[in-house]
Amino acid sequence: MQQPTRRPPLRLHPEDISWPTKAWPVGAPPAAANSAGLQELIDQGFGPQSAAELSLNFGLAISYQGKLVAEHYGETADDQESLISWSMGKSFVHAIVGFLVADGALQLDSPTGLPDWAEDARSQITLQHLLEMCSGLEFVEDYLNDQVSDVIEMLFGQGKDDVAAFARAKPLVHKPGTVHNYSSGTTNIVSAICGQAINGGEAGMRRFLDQRLFGPLGMTSADPRFDQSGTFIGSSFLYATAQDFLRFGYLYLRDGIWEGKQLLPHGWTDHARTPVDPAVEEAYWYGAHWWIHDDDLGAFSANGYEGQYIVVVPDRDLVLVRLGKTPAERADPVRSWLREIIECFPLV
Repeated sequence: MQQPTRRPPLRLHPEDISWPTKAWPVGAPPAAANSAGLQELIDQGFGPQSAAELSLNFGLAISYQGKLVAEHYGETADDQESLISWSMGKSFVHAIVGFLVADGALQLDSPTGLPDWAEDARSQITLQHLLEMCSGLEFVEDYLNDQVSDVIEMLFGQGKDDVAAFARAKPLVHKPGTVHNYSSGTTNIVSAICGQAINGGEAGMRRFLDQRLFGPLGMTSADPRFDQSGTFIGSSFLYATAQDFLRFGYLYLRDGIWEGKQLLPHGWTDHARTPVDPAVEEAYWYGAHWWIHDDDLGAFSANGYEGQYIVVVPDRDLVLVRLGKTPAERADPVRSWLREIIECFPLV
């Protein structure tokens, strides 16, 4: 498979529309949109037949050219409901790294300097290797209880009190930078490195997130969870409303700019959406803690277990959030449904 080469340009926030910090500006889909098709797809996603086709849809929120143009919730959620990110949280860790790189506190291409790894080949692992999921560390990312699962053991078993230590203890099975292995453990190592750079344990990371990310974006519902060691469990445990997850995607759509200020480093969105390895899943490539769509949409996304998505589509100036509970065997219908929704909106 050939790596996706389309990287549509990012646009500026429309000058005549307020930023969605306090509330999302509300609008209707543009005249050129397929509004009837969009409504039909929303009805399909939240109607009686949805359980058989897509499983549970908790919420859908869409911004187009800076306005909230569609929002719908299932019977078990509403616009005030904070829902779990699962692995969408990994993309928030990418943002934390961006802040610290901008501050000069972290360097992407230097060895991590972790004491645990100082005496063996793991000392050559860089932060960039970790962000690309190419560290070379052994880790089994499997959510089936009847199989070997490092991620379940890390989150709910012997590793739960110090998720990063559990992952750091894994042996090196490949030369760093040579093999892609998607790993929640890798993200928690990065999260702990960020925590050390910030200092102050859980309280320090909470202050940092509130001051640098959640506060500026108006993500008032954001609720990160921590282990007993004080590490933000960025691999899996961030709760927020659909509108707040939409705000985060909008930050990346605008290349890290919010209310005219460059919060993330210029080009940090491009860092996220640069493919680093052959496709890991059908229809997806991996960037740096973000997924890249292997299609003509030029989209990239934060994806989470059981069908959580923040999809950023620069060509359409659009961000879409879908939150739900869909088993892996029904992932393709959900992805097709999301693509059809995106295609209801015109290019800009």
